[in-house]
Amino acid sequence: MRWSIGGAHLSHLSIILPAKNEGAALKELLPRLRAAQPDAEIIVVDDGSTDDTRDICAAASVTCLSSPYSMGNGAAIKRGARAASGGVLVFMDGDGQHDPADIARLLEKLEQGYDMVVGARDWSSQAGVGRGVANTIYNWLATRMTGHAVMDLTSGYRAVRADKFREFLHLLPNGFSYPTTSTMAFFRSAYPVAYVPIKAAQRVGKSHIRPLKDGVRFLLIIFKIATLYSPLKLFVPTSGLFFVLGLSNYLRTFLSEGRLTNMSALLWSASVIVFLIGLVSEQITNLTYRRES
Repeated sequence: MRWSIGGAHLSHLSIILPAKNEGAALKELLPRLRAAQPDAEIIVVDDGSTDDTRDICAAASVTCLSSPYSMGNGAAIKRGARAASGGVLVFMDGDGQHDPADIARLLEKLEQGYDMVVGARDWSSQAGVGRGVANTIYNWLATRMTGHAVMDLTSGYRAVRADKFREFLHLLPNGFSYPTTSTMAFFRSAYPVAYVPIKAAQRVGKSHIRPLKDGVRFLLIIFKIATLYSPLKLFVPTSGLFFVLGLSNYLRTFLSEGRLTNMSALLWSASVIVFLIGLVSEQITNLTYRRES
């Protein structure tokens, strides 16, 4: 099977599934995946599973890259991307949520000149109200940062051009936020991104996401979104807030006591420091995304 994308003919497709103890889901998913994409290279990246993942992959004649211990979802994505031979990479979860039939829709959109196409889940496909609200906030923030409509920042179902994706492997975290990082990296580098609506099914088995610990991690994603795309958009408002607080405190103490307090000076100093950190971060970001000539 061949696709013509952006003028370049791509003769091979690689489908990468990170999996940790997802044997029950893979037993049903892999045959469906092979039926939907019979010519594709299918790679399951076994992230330190203790179940029968490797045996299931062998029975389905699917490549299995096994790790002796768990390194994280993002680490599995990176290992799979390095090992894949296809000119187009499709990433999907190994827990049975993603429908293999949607791959054709992602590839069809990719053919229209995009470098990344993401399967965007609707509200009914979110894993609970809390996750749905969090993803809505992420999408809104990413849209404001990039100036482009972001329909699903954290979806793990996506098709990408392999050469473009590998440019950012060094930026991807080993944990669960690789979709956020890769999406923002593509926007930052002016690689076109599109979204295709999908329905995600109920996962098979128990989720590996822990609400309390990962809730803090998801909050950090918000800051990561800003620092990945344009740090000044985060640091300038924060600097302005410190300046306004310092000015307000100064007006209050001047009118009541006729003096400038240390607190006002401290807040103004913080304002300058935060602004300078933002400038340095902006320069680092520019260097990070500067392509080799």
